[in-house]
Amino acid sequence: MKYPYITYSPKVEIRPVFKNLTGDPLEVDMSVQSTLFDTIDVRDQKGFQKCLDDMMRGRTTWGVSSYLENREIVLSQCPQMVEEKRFYHLGLDIIVPLATPLHAPLDARVRESGYEAGEGNYGGHVLLMHESPDFETFYSFYGHLNRGSLPVVGEKFRAGESFAHIGDFHENGNWFYHTHLQVITQKGLDQGYLSKGYCAAIDLAQMDSLCPSPLSLFKI
Repeated sequence: MKYPYITYSPKVEIRPVFKNLTGDPLEVDMSVQSTLFDTIDVRDQKGFQKCLDDMMRGRTTWGVSSYLENREIVLSQCPQMVEEKRFYHLGLDIIVPLATPLHAPLDARVRESGYEAGEGNYGGHVLLMHESPDFETFYSFYGHLNRGSLPVVGEKFRAGESFAHIGDFHENGNWFYHTHLQVITQKGLDQGYLSKGYCAAIDLAQMDSLCPSPLSLFKI
């Protein structure tokens, strides 16, 4: 069975990446149609975080920002993205407080674990491999993590076990507090999508076989 159809299988139990989320999520629009950045500098992530905190206060403990969202404005100061026209977001951004622990959605082995320095990059990040007799092997990627809490390559986690924590500005690529959750197939990994969190419009038609929607993997 291929991902995402595992969500329909009684043999596969997907566990929450974040526990104890309360309230409906704040839906954060970071697309080219958004008005969020009309008054906030797109690179003022501390200001953006304050804005998110104000919107969530008393309403919810978490938020989301969409898969396949066109983020040309957000990425306008990233020369490589502009040159390659890679503006479409390949992950689901899950917004939670600083230092919140992440948990493996399925039994997993750490395939990659590291730190990508530089503003706008992933900072601390982890790639989990999910293998089972019940489905084809696939991977889940998590960016913007605490550098000191990263697991080691080869480490195994049972579904539901904590493997990392949300990172602060100085270690998460200078982003608001969240993780970028991206699902990557073996074909996608072979084509270099471990290092690509965005794609160009010309690539959208093939994303279902490379980096399909992570929504089926994210349970609450």
